[in-house]
Amino acid sequence: MKKKLTIVLPALLMVFLSSCEKKYQSPGHYKNDLFADEHQAGKAYIMNEDECFDGSELVIASSGVKLADSSKGRGKPFFIYKISSGKVLKTVRDSVVEYPLQFLSNQRLKLKKGDSMYVYLKKLEGYRFIVKDKQNLKYQWLRAAPVYSVKKE
Repeated sequence: MKKKLTIVLPALLMVFLSSCEKKYQSPGHYKNDLFADEHQAGKAYIMNEDECFDGSELVIASSGVKLADSSKGRGKPFFIYKISSGKVLKTVRDSVVEYPLQFLSNQRLKLKKGDSMYVYLKKLEGYRFIVKDKQNLKYQWLRAAPVYSVKKE
């Protein structure tokens, strides 16, 4: 009897353990997304021309915008652009704008050669070490503003 019990008991134990096996399910299976309708993966908000004009402190129409300096490497990349001349369309802080004017942008702007564009700027926030190095750097590109060409009226 003991011999039968030593053979049957492990077999019964193995059958019992295999029937109680729990299937693994990934953590994503249990997750409920409460904001599923609000997600827009990979889509950045882009302002239209009126929103850019209203949100800017300084708006210049210029064809003389060139990349003056850039920094890639440690930290966030930034680009410094230089405006050689232009027409001031809106200003909040300064009544007179002195050229050449430099501004900073967190993104590389898609400039078209020889094409006039609107430059939407706001007061430079942060970047104190760069400002210390570049004395006339007071403005930065308005975030979420694309490059708009000046329309012939």
